[in-house]
Amino acid sequence: MRLLLEAVFDLLFPPRCLGCEEQLPFCRPPLFCGNCRAKIVPFAHSCSQRDAFSCTTRSLFIYQEPISSLLVRLKFNGDLSGLASLAALAREARAESLLQEPDFILPVPLHLSRLRWRGFNQALLLAKACFPSWKDRIRVNLLQRHRPTVPQLGLSGAERRSNLLGAFSLRNPSALAGRRVLLVDDVFTTGSTLRECAEVLSQTGAAKVVAFTVARAHVYNKTTEGLAGQLQNCLP
Repeated sequence: MRLLLEAVFDLLFPPRCLGCEEQLPFCRPPLFCGNCRAKIVPFAHSCSQRDAFSCTTRSLFIYQEPISSLLVRLKFNGDLSGLASLAALAREARAESLLQEPDFILPVPLHLSRLRWRGFNQALLLAKACFPSWKDRIRVNLLQRHRPTVPQLGLSGAERRSNLLGAFSLRNPSALAGRRVLLVDDVFTTGSTLRECAEVLSQTGAAKVVAFTVARAHVYNKTTEGLAGQLQNCLP
């Protein structure tokens, strides 16, 4: 019966590629045609002695099409249609095997005003999608963004660091003492957000802090900054 219902649904609402909207002959995620699927490039982890933080950060994909558009639509347009496909890609990439099992997973928080405006925290949705076996370890009431900040998109690296300085705090620091913590966010661009969060967490005596993002930008450049103009009408 389920297969029959799926067939009827596909007939009435043909599945389309999340990248180019080409009609697909299948309905199971990840919903990408062959051409768009070929553009999804895994991020090759590297550890640089000049940037120790890169040694404790894992990302699944390079921030480029079609992953970049999928994350932009999720974050700024409230388009949740790609979450199932991102979850499927994370399973294929064996996201959970890339990391030591954490005690707590902390999605990078939004300020309450931004959360009310957006209606959801994309980092929380991505944490649930990418780590389904660890859902019971997700905590949204420990790390908080107590100071509102302007959107990072379009800011230089120095401006990003200044924007986030002192923006995060912990409600119950003792809860993290001796614990393994996994920070989750959507995109690693300059690393400013994750670094600021990690510094706050490290002061609690956490045993280990590791960061995870779905995608990572090659470099912070004008291509990344150019998205700011496209999204200026989407921001509060």
